[in-house]
Amino acid sequence: MKGTVLHGAHDVRFEDREDPRIEKPTDAILRIAAACVCGSDLWPYRGIQKIDQPVPMGHEYCGVVEEVGRDVKNVKPGQFVIGSFFASDNTCPHCRLGYQSSCQHREFFGSAQAPFLRVPLADGTLVSTPGMPAENTVPSLLATSDVLGTGWFAADAAEVKPGKTVVVVGDGAVGLLAILAARQMGAERIIAMSRHETRQKLALGFGATEIVAERGDDGVARIRELTKGVGADSVLECVGTQESMMQAIQSTRPGGHVSYVGVPHGMSLNGEQLFFSHVHLHGGPAPVRRYLPNLIELVWTEQINPGKVFDLVLPLDRVAEGYRAMDERTAIKALLRP
Repeated sequence: MKGTVLHGAHDVRFEDREDPRIEKPTDAILRIAAACVCGSDLWPYRGIQKIDQPVPMGHEYCGVVEEVGRDVKNVKPGQFVIGSFFASDNTCPHCRLGYQSSCQHREFFGSAQAPFLRVPLADGTLVSTPGMPAENTVPSLLATSDVLGTGWFAADAAEVKPGKTVVVVGDGAVGLLAILAARQMGAERIIAMSRHETRQKLALGFGATEIVAERGDDGVARIRELTKGVGADSVLECVGTQESMMQAIQSTRPGGHVSYVGVPHGMSLNGEQLFFSHVHLHGGPAPVRRYLPNLIELVWTEQINPGKVFDLVLPLDRVAEGYRAMDERTAIKALLRP
């Protein structure tokens, strides 16, 4: 088959790769229905995250089970399934507490921008849909595999509850779907920090009540102004830079909660400053598997439509265009069809 391979900064190729096969009795092989480019894929694409050799790409996926190993019991050929970017057994102590992305046997796999995919630990990783989805539902189901699950974790980790004031830092796909999650969890005010008109409109459509275009110290000052000097109850950091993290912490009231789900790059925290802020911090790689059954149900019953974040659809062999569009911010998120 052909699949996506990153060779270096701004060098994405769709080229020959070995067909995936069952390697362990707990594996499954999927025929991909849809994949996409993730914002975190842009770190190595831009050369900020160094790679030593060509690497396959893609960790968001949904599709139909083609084949399973002899020990797989929970999924079977012909089912439509969604999984997380971390394979997990879903039975270890960390998994049972809802942190499948820290599974004792976890495996990260990033080769989903291809027609077929091998999924390790299939029983613990994959969740099937009630049936074969309608074509127009596939983008929203795909979103559950990472960006919606990560946005949901951002809201959950920041203790979003009914009546709270929430700030979302970051207007990429994760930040936008964190707004959707906060709305579903009953937040009273959701302030989206964005300076891009198309993303602002989508943020408002997902449930944001206000938009703040300022960044850095100016952004913090604006949040303080909007909250009468108090700060927000919950701030969701969905970028991963030093500026975005400090903006999040400084926008939070004492006793409030900051979640951080953007993969950090060049970030460091001042311990003394954090000590006196009285702010709770919680984040990390989202345990998407924890939320998948609920998120699939919300999509299946048409209660939410997270697929709206995909504003560019391309055939898989034009994947390089998707990377370029997201890098240049002419697209929020590129969906790829084999």
